[in-house]
Amino acid sequence: MDSLGIAGAWVFTPQLHLDERGAFLEAFRGAEFAADLGYRLEVAQLNCSVSRRGVIRGIHYSDVPPGQAKYVSCAAGAVLDVVADLRTGSPTFGKWEAVRLDDVDRRAVFLAEGLGHAFMALTDQATVLYLCSTPYAPGREHGVHPLDPKLAITWPLDSQDDGRPLLSAKDAAAPTLEEAVLAGALPRYEDCVACTAALRTATA
Repeated sequence: MDSLGIAGAWVFTPQLHLDERGAFLEAFRGAEFAADLGYRLEVAQLNCSVSRRGVIRGIHYSDVPPGQAKYVSCAAGAVLDVVADLRTGSPTFGKWEAVRLDDVDRRAVFLAEGLGHAFMALTDQATVLYLCSTPYAPGREHGVHPLDPKLAITWPLDSQDDGRPLLSAKDAAAPTLEEAVLAGALPRYEDCVACTAALRTATA
């Protein structure tokens, strides 16, 4: 796996085996994951979302502890996948990185506990799978507005007919990053570092 430049965010590019039948790949290997990151990803839930072109989902994050790490891939179509550092006190707080995930290169993104996640569907029927380290818990799930001008995520909005993405009501009502900071709603970097250290200790 290769670092995305934000601590806890990685991209995985699998080896594709192609022949006249189609393709085969190993989308996730637990042993190699543990060797690269120093701990095992305990999978508690597998999510699947299907989105029409122009949909943005996120930016979502969970309270830490316990947090929710995600390993995200695109089974069909294409999305622009975004990892945002929402951890107050982080050296890269407010930074984001984007990776195209699609059904051609079959790349995947891993984001550790405390990081924010979002994606925009670049095709109709864009199908995203995510392995999650903890189950969904509504009381611990939060969001930051994906169009916050301070974050300034470069969504490919000009590719849409009307230039406006489709958001859920919850995402459209999400606070800006500054509002989330003032509300004390964001994970603390030190708590996220402690969470990762505990996972590595448990694996050792």
